[in-house]
Amino acid sequence: MTFTGDTRQLDVVHPINMMGRGVKAMGSSVELAEVGAVSGHKPDTAHGCAVKHHDGGLLAIGLLKLVEAVFAILVGVGAIHFLHHDLADAAQRLAVRLRFDLDGRIVTYVMDHLDTITALRLKQIGAATLCYAVLRVTEGVGLVMEKIWAEYLTVGVTVSFLPWEMYEIVKRADWFRVSVLVGNLLVLAYLVWWMGRQRARRASMAE
Repeated sequence: MTFTGDTRQLDVVHPINMMGRGVKAMGSSVELAEVGAVSGHKPDTAHGCAVKHHDGGLLAIGLLKLVEAVFAILVGVGAIHFLHHDLADAAQRLAVRLRFDLDGRIVTYVMDHLDTITALRLKQIGAATLCYAVLRVTEGVGLVMEKIWAEYLTVGVTVSFLPWEMYEIVKRADWFRVSVLVGNLLVLAYLVWWMGRQRARRASMAE
């Protein structure tokens, strides 16, 4: 309401108009919510979007398993490839290409051991490495996706390999075998810690 001199000017906002404006505002909010629902956009408590944070440790272990799978596939395919080839001749040509001394200790050691590898042995190596690759792919994909069954599978496989790895170190210790054992122990420790943490979290949520 406004007064100017003797003239009285009265501005009235009708309640129905106010209600109409409120309804329009609510309608806009409803439309925005519907658009978000259609687009699959889920709000969170802070920024209006739901973001699932992956665990860096599980991701790193999963990627490591996938790298091991690729290496195993290459070894398996190579073993099958040399079933119908002269393995010693191929190794000698590779040594010449890499400019190794054919009379050197390394080349002589490799050539002596290649003579003991038969076609049956190559088949066994190829089958074993390809099965190992399938196992590593299963572990790697499951861990990257943070599946509980992949965590238990990886723990079981890692524990089953520990006796053989320790036996190899006792038989002949070198930096490679020790590194493999230490790496697997670190993976095992992290997975056990992670699984215990997740179990405690689920128990607290159930309460």
